[in-house]
Amino acid sequence: MRHARLWLLTGALNGLLAVAFGAFGAHGLENHVPPADLAAFHTAAQYHMYHALALLVVSWRAETCPGARSIAVAGYSFLAGIILFCGSLYMLGASGSRALVLLTPLGGLAFMAGWGALLWSAMRGGRA
Repeated sequence: MRHARLWLLTGALNGLLAVAFGAFGAHGLENHVPPADLAAFHTAAQYHMYHALALLVVSWRAETCPGARSIAVAGYSFLAGIILFCGSLYMLGASGSRALVLLTPLGGLAFMAGWGALLWSAMRGGRA
């Protein structure tokens, strides 16, 4: 039950942040950064929200299948993906700096690992 609450809080916080960053990108960056950088920021906000919602699914699975390691792997992978993928694209979109752009594919791999772990959990019925 403790883990389910942690993932619920993490998902809700990330949903809030995704909306805030999305609004900042739409209203604060428009006409201030090149269109390609704004598109990167928009992509980050989209993926941030998708994976905030995925964390809510992780919370539900953690409650219905307590102790399943694959659920924790999914949650931590989604969180790592948000930090690496979205964070690097937010940085690119807001500043034009490509300093963190090499982290973007690692974040994408983390997202895929999260979905794979969630798939594994579903196939195993929460036993692993």
